[in-house]
Amino acid sequence: MNSGQRRPSTAPDAFPRAADPTGPRPDEAIQASVPGRRRRAAGGAGGHPADDARTGGRAERRRGRRSAERGRRAARWAGIATALALVVGCGGAYYAYRHINGNITSVDVHVGAESDRPQAIDGAVNLLVIGTDSRVGLGREYGDEGSTGHADTTLLFHVSRDRSNATVLSIPRDLMVQIPECRTGGKRIPGKRRAMFNASLGEEGRDPGCTWTTVEKLTGIRVDHFMMVDFDAVKTLSTAVGGVEVCAAKDIDDPDSQLRMAKGRHVVQGEEALAFVRTRHAVGLGGDLTRIPLQQQFLGSMIRKIKSSGTLTSPAKLWHLADAATRALTVDSGIHDVRRLKDLALDLGTVDTRHITFTTVPVVDDPRNRGRLALRQPDAAQLFSLIAADRPLDSPAPAADASGNDTGASAGAAASSAAVDRTPGGPRSTTTPASRASGHPGIGPLVDPAEVDVIVRNGSGVGQQAGRATAELQAQGFSRATVGGNAQAAAASSIGYPAGRAEEAAALAAALGLPADSVRQSASLGTGDGLVVVLGRDYDPAAGDPSGAGTAAVGGTAAAVSPSPPPAVPPKNLQRLQADDSDVCAK
Repeated sequence: MNSGQRRPSTAPDAFPRAADPTGPRPDEAIQASVPGRRRRAAGGAGGHPADDARTGGRAERRRGRRSAERGRRAARWAGIATALALVVGCGGAYYAYRHINGNITSVDVHVGAESDRPQAIDGAVNLLVIGTDSRVGLGREYGDEGSTGHADTTLLFHVSRDRSNATVLSIPRDLMVQIPECRTGGKRIPGKRRAMFNASLGEEGRDPGCTWTTVEKLTGIRVDHFMMVDFDAVKTLSTAVGGVEVCAAKDIDDPDSQLRMAKGRHVVQGEEALAFVRTRHAVGLGGDLTRIPLQQQFLGSMIRKIKSSGTLTSPAKLWHLADAATRALTVDSGIHDVRRLKDLALDLGTVDTRHITFTTVPVVDDPRNRGRLALRQPDAAQLFSLIAADRPLDSPAPAADASGNDTGASAGAAASSAAVDRTPGGPRSTTTPASRASGHPGIGPLVDPAEVDVIVRNGSGVGQQAGRATAELQAQGFSRATVGGNAQAAAASSIGYPAGRAEEAAALAAALGLPADSVRQSASLGTGDGLVVVLGRDYDPAAGDPSGAGTAAVGGTAAAVSPSPPPAVPPKNLQRLQADDSDVCAK
């Protein structure tokens, strides 16, 4: 990893890019190598007929000579055709390889020291797909003329190690996250403690490697490769597959995306496909969260189309799809080769669409920033842990509690469910660890531990536990942690927090090695109060010992990781869509 710059394709001059933007088919290239064939056919075998009529007998004599010459020429062309057939049979695949390989553009990215990255699941694949809203070279057609683009649409595609299932996780662009310091080439770009997720690309020169590290810090899931696409990619790919079927549950008229669609099913490609995936104001409650389900519907339909027999068994369709896809992609240097992309595509393609699950990071409206989002805890940590541990999301899950209430949800967070005609849910696990399976806390990166007020009370029945826990918290950067009085005896430890402080509570739970469901909002605590920890009989000081099994970064400070197993089921009220679901409609 070195330059950090966009690297153009390195195809040799022997295989130049074709003038036709879709690229030549192999058979068209062969015809082009036989000069004059069409010209001769147009002019007749023996010249202009009017000339023959004027020359009389001389024409007859010439016909004899030309007939012999044509015979000799035919023999030469037959030999050439035979040779070309052998070349096509033996070298056509090589030509296709070099042509497709020459389309690929790559970026060398810096993703930090290995010791700072999440652990990998052997055999599993995590592909980061970044859709940028760059307007460079597009004029005023899509607004924001000349914008270098941000991480406007981001999906983390996880394929299980046994290839039995896959999860596609959408990360809202308006989610407030910590953007870590990153490198682009030789330039170091300072991090931001709280910023919109989409600022991880483009701003201050950040490249896809910065988005990569932001996702790893946010989720604790190790990323293996990235692919980046732009507006043209959506238009090109949708056209290459012959259009993508989508459904609208109502008439849609969005002047911003320029989508005008009547209620019902439609096959979209090109500009209309792009307008569909950009639409947000005319569906659901408006905003990014209502756009995400439309994108998931579109991608699910495209996957079904690509995996259909009509696409996979047609050499012409496969050629155009491969050519369009490689022209549309920017990838990391680790997969800057069509053979590696092919291997990656085979990994993704082996999963049955019935077991490909689209989902969205659980969020709530951010209490600090109007119009922005924050992680909904403990659901987000639970979901991240499932994916990091290679657990599927497509297994049946019990319904939500009898009350039907989701205490963590808000009007803004409910927008994603308003954008499609159904949103299956699942139960909340009672064993979800606050720390992530890969070694990162559920929400810690957004929290500066030195700014968190904490009172630690002892309800464990074991003397001096509060003092030990307080000393441990202070060692991990929670310098405002203090010992409170004894609490009523409790079997399970808990952390109470006032409204708007869920991020701090989740980070605190991670530091103490407590499960995520130990954190709960307390009505008795006001906005000026700190967090209150009550240690129960389950509290294990070793879980908070940095010399133990693992550590996690809490606001840049090492924090212990609980060895608790990952959850067995997804959180309740989790927005989900199966890739084989053809009945979902935008509404």
